[in-house]
Amino acid sequence: MNLVAIVGRPNVGKSTLFNRLVGSREAIVEGEPGVTRDRLYGYSEWNGKRFMVVDTGGFIPGTEDTMEKAVREQAMIAIDEADSIIFVCDGRDGVTPFDEDIAKILRTSKKPVTLMVNKCDNAIQLTAAYEFYTLGLGDPFPVSSLNGFNTGDFLDQVVEPLTGNNDDEDDNRLKIAVVGRPNAGKSSLTNALTGKDRSIVTDIPGTTRDAIDSVLKYYGQEIILIDTAGLRKKSQVKENIEMYSVLRTSRAIERCDVGIVMIDATRGLEDQDKKIINQVADQRKGIILAVNKWDLIEKDTKTADIFTKQIREELRTFDYLPVVYISAQTKQRIAKVLDIAIKIQEKRSIRIKTSELNKVLLPFFEKTPPPAVRGQDLRINYITQVGTEPPVFAFFCNFPQLLPDSYKRFMERIFRENFELEGVPISFIFRRKNVAWGEEK
Repeated sequence: MNLVAIVGRPNVGKSTLFNRLVGSREAIVEGEPGVTRDRLYGYSEWNGKRFMVVDTGGFIPGTEDTMEKAVREQAMIAIDEADSIIFVCDGRDGVTPFDEDIAKILRTSKKPVTLMVNKCDNAIQLTAAYEFYTLGLGDPFPVSSLNGFNTGDFLDQVVEPLTGNNDDEDDNRLKIAVVGRPNAGKSSLTNALTGKDRSIVTDIPGTTRDAIDSVLKYYGQEIILIDTAGLRKKSQVKENIEMYSVLRTSRAIERCDVGIVMIDATRGLEDQDKKIINQVADQRKGIILAVNKWDLIEKDTKTADIFTKQIREELRTFDYLPVVYISAQTKQRIAKVLDIAIKIQEKRSIRIKTSELNKVLLPFFEKTPPPAVRGQDLRINYITQVGTEPPVFAFFCNFPQLLPDSYKRFMERIFRENFELEGVPISFIFRRKNVAWGEEK
């Protein structure tokens, strides 16, 4: 998927633009300069082109302040990765020395840049935008990211260099992304499966230089392995290793069918692991939890069961995920990971007959109906599958907007108990059943 990076000095409205593009309030927006410290990622679409958006912190060239240096380095990483760049300036402040420094860096990058002059809310400010021609980045677009003024032509230019449709959509081969936090053994697993040292492997987190696609044949089936990356170049700022890793992980997850989430057995399940698992699930991709470095653990016959139980307790909403204990170093059980990935993709593609869904599930929902809400008796009338890869199921009921979340979780549990969908995130949509004339409304 194409990447659009938003860069600019602090407090010019980058986060406000990000929120408008992705349709959410994920970024913190304050009047105080430099509020955005971490990178935020989201998805947007314009003129049929879907793309990932990265919101960088305030870009201050030349500063020695540690935090601002980290922000600058992370912005440089975003520029390096981006397919299109939005350079945001403040129309009320005019061209500043910082703007000129950033413009010089962007011209050197040779990347397509759209110059956005933000905070142009009236005719007077529109004329002030012409001053920004001096930056040498082409036509400035006077825009107000706060109220959406004049964003149409601006976005047309932003998406012009993007390729639009992803080539992966025409490739039916199983695509597996090997994801996880730095130094969990992602590249070691890829190398072990392919039999080739495609990636640099050291004990230093973030030494994979690029996201590398490897093609392997497994029992006659071609599988694409997507190895995710650490930092392209050495950095003294620890946060940049994480930022680069997260960025590449996001793009790999978007492309894959199944994500192998690598967990370091010597460190156990950590918060970053949980974030990655959530990210794969949010994209509705298949998920395998591969606990790596199992050869380094002192164990008895119950160690794996105890470890699995701990994972289940910490990931209560993901109790359907398979857990495999492997060693990429000794190649222990690595073939099993591929076997499970193939089965998961088959389940993601499954289509369950409407008659079977209703025959199996409706008795459960009749025996344990939804609780009455606002004096209304809620009923599940009909179930059908409306999509695959990922599987999507529509539940028709009399008052879908009143179904409590607790009952929806109960419905998913019943669903999974009756249909084998291990490792497969599923989606439910709830619709109002067609009401015949004279029936209850």
